[in-house]
Amino acid sequence: MDQWLTEYGVTIGVGGLILFMVFIVWDLAKRSNAGVFGTMILYLALALGVLGFVIKIAISYLLERGMN
Repeated sequence: MDQWLTEYGVTIGVGGLILFMVFIVWDLAKRSNAGVFGTMILYLALALGVLGFVIKIAISYLLERGMN
């Protein structure tokens, strides 16, 4: 159980947090009247953070697979 929670719990938790951050960015853009360009920049910054998380998962997978 502990192994499952370590592997999948963090990934599911961070995925939920990312969805919550999408809502936060949408609300921030709406309340600040950011416009289309400002909203795109906000979502671009969020996407770069998500991309970093996905790259971390991919590198971890490749390193674990290569050691077996």
